[in-house]
Amino acid sequence: MIVTESFAPRIDGVAHSVLRTAEHLAARGHTPVVVAPAERATRRYAGGRRERAYGYEVVRVPSLPLPGYPEVRVALPGRQVADAVGRFGPHVVHLAGPFVLGAAGAAAAARAGRPCVAVYQTDLAAYARTYLPVLGAAGPRLAWRRLRHIHASATRTLAPSRASLHALAAHGIPRIHLWPRGVDCARFHPRHRDEALRQRLGRPGEILIGYVGRLAQEKQLDRLAEVSRIPRARLVVVGDGPCRARLQAALPDAVFLGRRTGHELARLYASFDVFAHTGPFETFGQTLQEAMASGLPVVAPAAGGPLDLVRPGRTGFLVPPGTTGGFRDAVERLARDHDLRRAFGQAGRTVVTDRSWETVGDRLVEHYRLAVAETAGSLRC
Repeated sequence: MIVTESFAPRIDGVAHSVLRTAEHLAARGHTPVVVAPAERATRRYAGGRRERAYGYEVVRVPSLPLPGYPEVRVALPGRQVADAVGRFGPHVVHLAGPFVLGAAGAAAAARAGRPCVAVYQTDLAAYARTYLPVLGAAGPRLAWRRLRHIHASATRTLAPSRASLHALAAHGIPRIHLWPRGVDCARFHPRHRDEALRQRLGRPGEILIGYVGRLAQEKQLDRLAEVSRIPRARLVVVGDGPCRARLQAALPDAVFLGRRTGHELARLYASFDVFAHTGPFETFGQTLQEAMASGLPVVAPAAGGPLDLVRPGRTGFLVPPGTTGGFRDAVERLARDHDLRRAFGQAGRTVVTDRSWETVGDRLVEHYRLAVAETAGSLRC
């Protein structure tokens, strides 16, 4: 049973990871069940609203939009999670980015004596600093206290990057293991480059600089203003979120395409020349992997997940967060040098080819098996 704070049709790192995990489990002959927030106001069904739109059981728990960021739904769990654990009897309870619904999942797993694997996916302390500045230093402390309470009860905690692993350990969370994310190297591939699409996005001879992701405050997208002023380059922004209107006003020369998925997104990645990512709070950085699989050189902050993904001077550049001009300089260097872009793009594609969802999915199943064995061992003791 995967208890997740976000799920389809939402498009974010947690929702995408859960979708791919559930697909992999079903393909390997396991039976996934997903418990997730409802995407709109709904009555409080005693056992949660159930659906099978994805080929497996999904239990929807009532939720409310997050104030100031209505695209994010916050679950209001009652007994739905405990009832689902009792009804389905899962071998393992998987908590995806746990905070509100995940806390209910951890408690239900403990009461039922089920092993629990908690996957750290969101830097909630950074969210507290960004969206609750009135709390000052207390906001991040409260976020870590909540995370520590949830993860300390888990049989295993899985971190997506070494930076995340070190952060969890520094805040006293035990039993941490590394589990990165996969990427679909068939979907995201340089062969999807589309010259006709490039002509629609920019003027002849312009370098296309792409950003893909949520348009939200914690992504520090104001730094894209530096990029939008690079001569003979066009900034293309793919994604949506609460900051879109403000960004469009601030970046009048950029192309804003809104949310894109599937093959259309793959064509966009492959049609860019450089990928620029601004957010310094990524626990992993899935869009960086997708860009690298598409044969793009990447520029990202030297913080969090990108430290594991980008090989400076080989697949792209890492820029210290907060430095003035460094981000633009790195992007502009790639924009000016075709041979460097090509070399970095080819190297990036080579680096990610062994990071398929099948490979990381099988590693996750092994973590499940070890959690089951560890729980059985502790019960025997």
